[in-house]
Parts: sequence; structure tokens; C-alpha cells
Amino acid sequence: MADRDVERNYTVPEFAAKLRRLADALESGKPFRIQIAGQRFTVPRHAQISVEHEREGEVEEVEFQLKWKLADVEEPDTDDAV
Repeated sequence: MADRDVERNYTVPEFAAKLRRLADALESGKPFRIQIAGQRFTVPRHAQISVEHEREGEVEEVEFQLKWKLADVEEPDTDDAV
């Protein structure tokens, strides 16, 4: 699979909806299906989760990060896809 580095901006309601779906999937122990910039993929239920804070000059940034190896991805049943 080719390397990829994409950043996508969302409206507040869109971002809140994605976070809500992610939180529901994490709490229920299910994988999370998401599409970003035209590519759909699965975040496995055991992905590493971290929060990063950066400050550079007058700009601050918070990143919520989920990280996993492609070999760890379990394809969800269609009924369980979030």
C-alpha cells in the first residue's frame, strides 16, 4: 500500500459526529470505519491511542492520534461497521 499523508478540515458538527462515532466504537470494543479524502479504511479496536500537544510561537495544536499496523486490521462485519 502506498504511503499517504492527508489532512482534512471539517465543520464543527461533522467533527463532533466523527468523534461521537469513534467514541461509541471504542467503548463497545468494535473497529471503526471511516473515510478521509476519498479513501475508506478500518481502525482496529486495539489501535494505540494518544493525544499530542504542540506549541510553536503563537500557534498551539492538539492532535488525537490512533496508530496501528496494517496486519492488525480486522475487517468488521457489515452489521458492525461504524
